[in-house]
Amino acid sequence: MQHITTLIFATNNEHKVQEIRKVIGSRFNIITLKEAGIDIDIPEPHDTLEANATEKSKTIHQLTKQNCFSEDTGLEVEALNGEPGVKSARYAGGTRNFQDNIDKLLIHLKGKENRNAQFRTVISLILNNKEYLFDGVCKGKIIEDQKGIQGFGYDPVFIPDGSEKTFAEMSMEEKNIFSHRRKATDKLIAFLNTLTP
Repeated sequence: MQHITTLIFATNNEHKVQEIRKVIGSRFNIITLKEAGIDIDIPEPHDTLEANATEKSKTIHQLTKQNCFSEDTGLEVEALNGEPGVKSARYAGGTRNFQDNIDKLLIHLKGKENRNAQFRTVISLILNNKEYLFDGVCKGKIIEDQKGIQGFGYDPVFIPDGSEKTFAEMSMEEKNIFSHRRKATDKLIAFLNTLTP
């Protein structure tokens, strides 16, 4: 019987956990911070996604001494010089209110012709005391009015290249065709699969 590797996913965001579990399936046992009995909000003090992802995974690894991974995702908008970027979750302040974040983004983009943007995810895996980084990018554009009720974050205003729908109008399966998090997770899984018989 195949041994299933357990990985702690260093996040408190249930939506992200569902997305990752959907992609990983049953090959790995993904447990959340809550399921691991950890109740902390890990700071994201750095100015790159890579450094924030590393901060989160190292914090959990030091606490648990177990294999774990974390991710940091940012929406990078061309006309705003890459903003909100690492501040995506707290763009409109510390409350992490997605609607406030969207409102602020649309105000900043008002009248701008260039609506190009990309979601970028960086995953930091700590396995057997060593760190590995994986990234995924989804290019698209920001629309002027929100559409759809699925997903979370900036999903209602982001249409990925190659689609007519926003992320918030897609099922999880549809979103995973384009998803930045899916691309980073695929790299993570491919790496893990080289280690497991």
